[in-house]
Amino acid sequence: MRPLMHRAGALTIFLVAGLGAGACAAPEAGNRTPGSDLPDRPVTDIDIHGLLEKRVAMIPMRDGARLHTEIYVPRDVDEPLPFIIERTPYGLVRDSRGYSTRLYDHPDLIEDRYIMVFQDLRGRFDSEGEFLSLRPPKDPDDADGIDETTDAWDTVEWLVNNVPESNGRAGMLGISYGGFTSIRASHDPHPALKAASPQATCADMFIGDDWHHNGAFRLEYAFNWIARVEGAGRVVDQHDLYEWFLDLGALSNINARYFHGEAPTWNAFAEHPNMDEYWETEMCGVLPFVDEPLIPLLHVLGWYDSEDFYGPLEVYKKLERKDANDWNNLVIGPWTHGGWTFHTGDSMLEFDFGSDTGRHYKQEIEAKWFARWLKDGPALDLPEVMAFRTGANVWETFDSWPPPGEPLDIYLHAGRQASFDPPAADGASGRDYDEYVSDPWNPVPYRSRPIQWDGWPTWQAEDQRIAHGRPDVLFWESEPLEEDLTMTGDPVAHLFASTSGTASDWIVKLIDVYPDDYEPNANLRGYQYMVAGEVFRGRYRNSYRDPEPIPANEVVEYTIALRDRSHTFKAGHRIMVQVQSTWFPVIDRNPQSWVPNIYVATEDDLQMATQRVYRSERYPTRITLPVRR
Repeated sequence: MRPLMHRAGALTIFLVAGLGAGACAAPEAGNRTPGSDLPDRPVTDIDIHGLLEKRVAMIPMRDGARLHTEIYVPRDVDEPLPFIIERTPYGLVRDSRGYSTRLYDHPDLIEDRYIMVFQDLRGRFDSEGEFLSLRPPKDPDDADGIDETTDAWDTVEWLVNNVPESNGRAGMLGISYGGFTSIRASHDPHPALKAASPQATCADMFIGDDWHHNGAFRLEYAFNWIARVEGAGRVVDQHDLYEWFLDLGALSNINARYFHGEAPTWNAFAEHPNMDEYWETEMCGVLPFVDEPLIPLLHVLGWYDSEDFYGPLEVYKKLERKDANDWNNLVIGPWTHGGWTFHTGDSMLEFDFGSDTGRHYKQEIEAKWFARWLKDGPALDLPEVMAFRTGANVWETFDSWPPPGEPLDIYLHAGRQASFDPPAADGASGRDYDEYVSDPWNPVPYRSRPIQWDGWPTWQAEDQRIAHGRPDVLFWESEPLEEDLTMTGDPVAHLFASTSGTASDWIVKLIDVYPDDYEPNANLRGYQYMVAGEVFRGRYRNSYRDPEPIPANEVVEYTIALRDRSHTFKAGHRIMVQVQSTWFPVIDRNPQSWVPNIYVATEDDLQMATQRVYRSERYPTRITLPVRR
């Protein structure tokens, strides 16, 4: 997702495509550059031009602004039809015959005969008005105020009254930023808006979506977006992004060398280095404003989404608390950001999922779900939750998310061993910690070098042997499993650690290690597959609003949610845990010495630190797995 524009006193934002996308970045397809323009659309054998007639309208909003809208009506209409609406800040790129290439995303909906509607958000491309990225909801007391909810309402109102082929019903969908506009439209839905599918929407840009994870800044992604949208375009011309960002030095150099205080998004990071009202309500602050589903909602996300994995789950979970009508549904597949639309979903790098999961979703779930609510289609046998389980390559259904499970701890031990048995009594096994030296001038790369613009969508599935064996990466490994072990839900790391510095990041990875004699695919022999992994910025261990230095050389417990997963560790595989303090340049380098604001840190603040991870009866570092028996 990426920030798109600026308004005095506020950061207007986003959508980083290619890298994923921030609160909503643009969807990705194939190998895209982080922050790149709209992806190439998939090829379809549907005769788009023969089936649809194009109309263009400037739809008036309540404040007088007119929004450019393209309306595609099936030819030879013999019965009233519903609308499918997508509202976007990324433009309606057209094919050689002038039709929006967004149509190529929806062959199944076109075959089912809907009136397809695509609209430029206010202030973007051919629409009038001022654009404000991730525009917050208007003040409820401001009767004349506008926001994405009112613009969606006014759009539906005009469509049902001015398109004679309409049956008076509308649905909305969108990926990333489009997911954001869809969830906003559902806050106060027009009576004709009968269903919406927010897909890969953002929810919290400080805790888990585009810009930060647990307060740690996502450098590569953010810099690329800002350079493209608010700067002079791509400024990185080096073959290896790792080396380029390393040479860049401390974060303060970015303004000094490239943006010169003229990039409002970058300025906002420095102005709001910690959680505050800006991050809670203005910058894609979705969660404070969702309460209960007012129309049927279909939330969609992918296990490998590099941008907005946290958001869709948190929105679903909050709405689920008051879902009295069973209108809140969730689908999780083995997809990248938007991959369910742009790919068949049959594989990821070396991993074969055994079926075209993306095509299955579009045909058997999305198309039938919209038909149910917009065309009085047959009642769906759609469960509350559908989730794909990696490792076993099966779809499963659940009545809630996460489903019930039993906690199972895997502990760290001496000798780089991991076991389901707790550590022995203190002193029984000698030294009760393992240690490494974290050097911010020689950080651990987050994926294979050379790191280039392509490869971003799939990096989470890369072989973690890229880090294994480095002196600044610790690992612990179990014996081969005697039977399959399935976990579904959020694995949580309980990390007992100390640092010789006063600031630190902690990255914990849960890894499935394939056998060295793995037969189905020789390329997976010994593969270290990251089932789950997350970063936590230690200064926020007690509060995201009020960071504190870490007491040097004192053992501190960190509780780190590694993000929801559903995975089977097969018999014969091993479970590995990796711990490190740098993950570069997906995460910026923590200075490892206390500074009040990392965004203005200098090279002198970047210090080496000795990191210790404890594994004793007193300090039992472990990962709690949500296991299904």
